[in-house]
Amino acid sequence: MNKLIKLGTFFIVIIGIAVLGAFFAISSMVTPDNLDEGLVPDAASQFYDLNGNVIYTTSSEERRLPIAFEQMPKHLREAFIAIEDNRFYEHAGIDYRGTFRAFVSNVTGGEVQGGSTITQQLAKNAFLTQERTIVRKIKEAFIAKELESKYSKDEILALYLNQIYFGQGAYGVESAAQYYFGKSAKNLNLAEDAVLAAIPKSPNYYNPFENPKESKARQEIVLDQMAKYGYITEEECVAAKTQKLTFRTFTTDKDSRNYFFDYVTQRVIEQFGADALYKGGLKVYTTLDSAMQKDAENSLGSLPTYYTDDEKRVQPQVALVAVEPQTGYIRAMIGGRGDDKFNRAALAVRQPGSSFKGFVYLTGMDNGLTAGDVVEDKKYNFGGGWNPQNYDRKYHGKVTLRTALKKSYNIPSILVSNQVTHKKVVEMAKALGISTLVEDGEYTDENPAMALGGLTNGVTPLEMASAYGVIANNGVRNLPTAIVKIVDRDNKTLYEYKPDNKSVVSAKAAYQTTDMLKDVLTSGTAAVTNIGRPAAGKTGTTDTYKDAWFVGYSANLSCAVWVGDDNGVPTQGIAGSGTPLTIWEKFMVNAAPKMPYADFVRPPDAVTPQGEILPDGTHDDPDKEKDGTGGDKPGDATTETGAGNLATPPKVTRPKDVKKGDTKSTPTETPKPVTPPKKTTPAVPAKPAQPNTSTSTNTTNKNTNTSTSTNKNTDTGNKPVISNKPVNP
Repeated sequence: MNKLIKLGTFFIVIIGIAVLGAFFAISSMVTPDNLDEGLVPDAASQFYDLNGNVIYTTSSEERRLPIAFEQMPKHLREAFIAIEDNRFYEHAGIDYRGTFRAFVSNVTGGEVQGGSTITQQLAKNAFLTQERTIVRKIKEAFIAKELESKYSKDEILALYLNQIYFGQGAYGVESAAQYYFGKSAKNLNLAEDAVLAAIPKSPNYYNPFENPKESKARQEIVLDQMAKYGYITEEECVAAKTQKLTFRTFTTDKDSRNYFFDYVTQRVIEQFGADALYKGGLKVYTTLDSAMQKDAENSLGSLPTYYTDDEKRVQPQVALVAVEPQTGYIRAMIGGRGDDKFNRAALAVRQPGSSFKGFVYLTGMDNGLTAGDVVEDKKYNFGGGWNPQNYDRKYHGKVTLRTALKKSYNIPSILVSNQVTHKKVVEMAKALGISTLVEDGEYTDENPAMALGGLTNGVTPLEMASAYGVIANNGVRNLPTAIVKIVDRDNKTLYEYKPDNKSVVSAKAAYQTTDMLKDVLTSGTAAVTNIGRPAAGKTGTTDTYKDAWFVGYSANLSCAVWVGDDNGVPTQGIAGSGTPLTIWEKFMVNAAPKMPYADFVRPPDAVTPQGEILPDGTHDDPDKEKDGTGGDKPGDATTETGAGNLATPPKVTRPKDVKKGDTKSTPTETPKPVTPPKKTTPAVPAKPAQPNTSTSTNTTNKNTNTSTSTNKNTDTGNKPVISNKPVNP
């Protein structure tokens, strides 16, 4: 008898070993090799503003925002355990009673119900399909056992809560909390925890937006289960059931930040690829100052509405971009009215008008000129019969460079450029960050019309704000950036921006230019502009009011504003000293105080003569050139109207290496004008469904100018153009 018992025991042990061996053999066959990788879900990336606040979550088919176990509220974890797997911390991955019940139901033809533990659900969600078959249940059990042997209970629960689906494309408790309640999971209360725990059983049916009655009923079941298993008291249960739930509200309001978000998105994709952005769970720390962005939005109240074009875009459009010169940080960006995705702040290449003159005078200062030097504003022949005039059909005789710049006279700007050479002006603008200039070929931007803002292509608001920021920063350039740092889901730093602090022009030249541009705001084309701290800037308006600019800066914030029509239609009298200046001033009045107070730093060798009385005893015109009556207005320099305006420029052909539609380095380029000039399409990227912005040919500031000129030797009567005699220093 004893032998039989021993023999039976032996066979039982053998059978047990065989079953155990079979179990592990099958487990090795059905358990995925990449167990760790399979448990890492795709995750959306998030953008943060300069103060570390989440401002944007990337959109994709799935929204996933994994969070750590410690960030999940205790009651949230307990709610899921109570309703999904109350013995979670007791079993080893498989609840055999539940599994047996599910097995019997399936064998007898019934639907497989219950029995899946949290670990098994994780196995199913991460590695298997949603089919309800006995084969899937077996695979699920084997994978669950493998998970239990490799991870702790808390790790498994965290993985589960980051994987589970809550409907509306939201995966994981963090995405669900933000979608349904508009806040992070760590900030949910008990009642809200129970709402989320109620959803996964049937995400569509228990969706509180789609089926609030059933969602509420199941929430109360969750709370009852929590009380039953001792996670909460009866009093807490009742209180949570009666607590009013406040769900997230959705609006369709236009968000001006979308242009900035798209700009950042493109930068990230260019460097790391789309998968990293949309699936990698990146944290992108941006330069956006949310308070300044709101200031930018609020500054647009003076923008008029004329018509809606065929692309359903309201015209005129607008762009605003603000850059911190000392770091290159883009602190605010408005790319349009919000009725399309074309970012005019970064992509619209438009004629700058007289706002380009700042670069001309900066080059002059860098080549030994000063604000007190005298230039004669009179009729000159600049070659090919091109005899440009000022807006009032008058010449003003001898004027200081200070007066010439603040009044935006045309002839002095050309003479300064001619004396230092047009090539040096183009090189200066390029050094400041203007990337759209044409330097190669038979005809380039190295011609007299460039000194009035008449360019082959144009400029972008972003590059103008950055370039003027270099002047504000005493000649030190920091390339504009929208991204401070990028880290991956494991908090490993993938990218970190460091300012380059490259000196591209002398501090002396930059400060002397700033000193002159300050007068633009006090007694020039933008007179009586006051933002409450030292500031400087320049107006710009192109022919027939097609483009209007104001680019200005304080010591630590540079801002460019452009207003114009995407289709090249002249605006109804919008000049640089009008709507753009109004927008700029309103923005800067509110935004500049958000930066530490600072004045422009004067180098010890700076020379800044202030007087306007000339050696011959005459005086400059003391009257301010107001919008519509001086400085920036049509008729100043145009080939379209005839007498009293700029003479027809010499015929100019496109450089051989610049072809229409060439977007190799810049957006689509505009042909040089010929005689008679034709209205041409603007230089903007040749992209489908983007506005074909327009500009006339070369123009100036208020004193607009559509002329261009070949890079020929100019005839100035063989007399000195600029006298180095300071006036009342």
